Amino acid sequence: MAFSMRDLDEALQGCGQKFGIEIWRIENFKPVTIPKESHGKFFTGDSYIVLKTTASRSGSLHHDIHYWLGKDSTQDEAGAVAIMTVELDSALGGRAVQYREVQGHETEKFLSYFKPCIIPQEGGVASGFNHVKPDKHQTRLYICKGKHVVRVRFARSTLNHDDVFILDTESKIFQFSGSSSSIQERAKALEVVQYIKDTYHDGKCDIAAVEDGRLMADAEAGEFWGLFGGFAPLPKKSALSDHRTAGSDGIKLFSVEKGQTKPIEAESLQKELLDTNKCYILDCGLELFVWKGKNTSIDQRKRTSETAEEFFRSSERPKSNLVSVMEGFETEMFRSKFDSWPATSAVAEPQHGRGKVAALLQRRGVNVQGLVKTSSSSSKDEPKPYIDGTGNLHVWRINREEKIPLEAAEQSKFYTGDCYIFQYSYPGEDREETLVGTWLGKQSVEEDRASAISMASKMVESMKFMPAQARIYEGKEPIQFFVIMQSFITFKGGLSDAFKKYIVENEVPDTTYDAEGVALFRVQGSGPENMQAIQIEAVSTGLNSSYCYILHGDSTVFTWRGNLTSSDDQELMERMLDLIKPNENTKAQKEGSESEQFWKLLGGKSEYPSQKIKKDGESDPHLFSCTFSNENLKVTEIFNFTQDDLMTEDIFILDCHTEIFVWVGQQADPKKKPKVLAIGEKFLKHDFLLENLASETPIYIVTEGNEPPFFTRFFTWDSSKAAMHGNSFQKKLAILTNKGKPLLDKPKRRVAAYSSRSSVPDKSQPRSRSMTSTPDRARVRGRSPAFNALAANFENIGTRNQSTPPPMVSPLVRKLYPKSLAPDLTPRSAAFAARTALFEKSRPTPQETPSSLGPSEATNEAEPPKTTEDESMSSIREDSKEEEEEAEEEESSLPTFPYERLKTDSEDPPPSDIDLTRREAYMSAAEFKEKLEMTKSEFYKLPKWKQNKLKMAVHLF
Repeated sequence: MAFSMRDLDEALQGCGQKFGIEIWRIENFKPVTIPKESHGKFFTGDSYIVLKTTASRSGSLHHDIHYWLGKDSTQDEAGAVAIMTVELDSALGGRAVQYREVQGHETEKFLSYFKPCIIPQEGGVASGFNHVKPDKHQTRLYICKGKHVVRVRFARSTLNHDDVFILDTESKIFQFSGSSSSIQERAKALEVVQYIKDTYHDGKCDIAAVEDGRLMADAEAGEFWGLFGGFAPLPKKSALSDHRTAGSDGIKLFSVEKGQTKPIEAESLQKELLDTNKCYILDCGLELFVWKGKNTSIDQRKRTSETAEEFFRSSERPKSNLVSVMEGFETEMFRSKFDSWPATSAVAEPQHGRGKVAALLQRRGVNVQGLVKTSSSSSKDEPKPYIDGTGNLHVWRINREEKIPLEAAEQSKFYTGDCYIFQYSYPGEDREETLVGTWLGKQSVEEDRASAISMASKMVESMKFMPAQARIYEGKEPIQFFVIMQSFITFKGGLSDAFKKYIVENEVPDTTYDAEGVALFRVQGSGPENMQAIQIEAVSTGLNSSYCYILHGDSTVFTWRGNLTSSDDQELMERMLDLIKPNENTKAQKEGSESEQFWKLLGGKSEYPSQKIKKDGESDPHLFSCTFSNENLKVTEIFNFTQDDLMTEDIFILDCHTEIFVWVGQQADPKKKPKVLAIGEKFLKHDFLLENLASETPIYIVTEGNEPPFFTRFFTWDSSKAAMHGNSFQKKLAILTNKGKPLLDKPKRRVAAYSSRSSVPDKSQPRSRSMTSTPDRARVRGRSPAFNALAANFENIGTRNQSTPPPMVSPLVRKLYPKSLAPDLTPRSAAFAARTALFEKSRPTPQETPSSLGPSEATNEAEPPKTTEDESMSSIREDSKEEEEEAEEEESSLPTFPYERLKTDSEDPPPSDIDLTRREAYMSAAEFKEKLEMTKSEFYKLPKWKQNKLKMAVHLF
């Protein structure tokens, strides 16, 4: 019989419907809701149920159920709360993972809910305990253990060299750090000090840090030891031990029937040993797992939970953790205990209940399966680049030990047999950001790959490790890469000497792209900011109804549109055609009505697929702390992570499934820093989450203090913390003793090796991709006049990326700069130049050297400007306002045209002398708001890529 939410105790009904934590205390075998302000307060004599509801990126809700047992709680209460969690799990759909938590031996996942720590208080409901705040402060000694989460216990023995202790007195809190304790443990203990100060002292008391070995020479150390009656030698080894040793030899599997356990004899653990109609107990010593088959009844599951509790009562086993999982929703830890686990049996994604709307429809009997698929594939789920697409790009092709720079027009044309290095500088929030990456073609040889990675690493090192570094394989490119390249083309074959040598030695046919031969390109991408053309085998089986293609050969160019393609797909095909075969006649082919000549070029017609090539989506991120020794990698997952979990002494990996980030702390072991890429590769190989990670998954290397926005988006990021120097303990101590404020100012804006902010471009280097051009392009035959006019604005890829419209140079900038210079300013640099010019006016010209000035003038020159900051900002605001007014005046002076004429596919296009990259500017205000659902001023405040996306949707781009 199914167990529904209505069958639960009234206090539990309606729970788990929104993300967050819900807690109930067991009083007289009944759950009682704990208010939020009391979350994290536990009593040693009580038992609790803790429900953690998490909303995944897909919108579905996941549940973790923990039942916590105080050291003084009764066995009857423990059995009752275990059964309650089974009922709660069944009411929530049977997908939750259940954890048994024992005071002092909690899982790190449980402790992560209550950072920085939990400090259980004596007493409980059963003993009639009534928590009253004592009149007089009680001096207590705590012992703290843990690098990532802290287990805090009352210390009932002497100090030692291995641990960190906190002595809480009425007027001061002392932290004593044993000489053998790690910096990370000391830093985490400081978080506990802050918690005690805020919780028990209302934030008003002194803090003192005492180091083991400083003795009486230090005033605070002397005060600390005075509270113990004077200094005494400490024992060499800790007087306390964790006692978490395995209670059984090896791993044992038991089936459970009618409350009785039966051992399963097998040479090795295989998934096939688990019967969907039964429940099992897997005894791993420190961990005990309960596995419940899908076809088991709730009574079977309850009896199995009771049997598992008997494991703890009937033997003097250690304080093991108990984890209960349902078939199809096993944790990676459970699956890792088996010698083989089919990939198809991995944790399934719930296909219903995504979001409130789906849940409401389901209650009304509506099948939400289709709704879920539709929403998951919507454009809203497309990954965002979190990177500026108007930066400065440099690309080199690798030819063994040589870096060959590519001309701007060739920077986004790669060969599958080659390797490339790219350096991209772009404006960040408060500084210039730089990304250095390697792109490794599928057919490239190992010699070129090793050279590319080595050279890229040396480039990053020469820039003092400020840039982020990326290792990217063909076919696994992240969204950031496509936004950087924008009009990306992959050709077959290669140009490097190593690749050509491989072709000759292995007698492999050379299929390097021939512009005059037969070639087939698949066009894909979600918009003009990340469109791609990939050369594939020129055979009909390479076609797919969900894509558009370009085929050329025998002096003929064909375009082919699949029946499942959209107008946006076709627009991208036309744009890529301008790069692959510009100024040539084309023959349009629609699926189902192809010419014989088309099929002849492909070697004849044959069956082909109709479904899009599916790419893995980004998953919820997981953070791991890494230990790398003797080429062995060990990782520890950090649950509910925050920026504070990134310790400067360590190396961390952030796993997002489609890409991973290796974060390197400033004070990490210098010997480990050159091996960070190897650490990332070993992480992919071991696949700790059992998520079938590919070895070609993109790897980013990020150093502390230089985190790019596409990394910091996973955190609530405070850049002031990254600005502080010192080890983890010193940083936290500085914040704690300085009222929460960093002692150091944020670093000055950093400038990358190649900057796109120069007002006069260096013609020896590739120009900024956002610079405009005015090409004189011939009309392309075989296409609409509207598209010909549009394509003319995207002709010269050597000066500007195809998807980036020409920048609008404000009237103010045109006044301050010559006409020959103004067009070369990006929108961001134009604004910067305008504001800089306001302060340049008061400075002497280059001819007015200090020696040519009079004494008084020279003195005045050396003095700082007398204009106050407020006056300067006021001047900027006034000039900015003047600039906006002049821009609006310029906008209002433009002629207006009906929307139907301004559309890119209009049969009656507007005059060719208008700016076709700004079609929306020529619409009336009323029609603009109707089509784009916002005013013009609101529209122009959006980033360019978003403007382009909206314009594409209404056929204005």
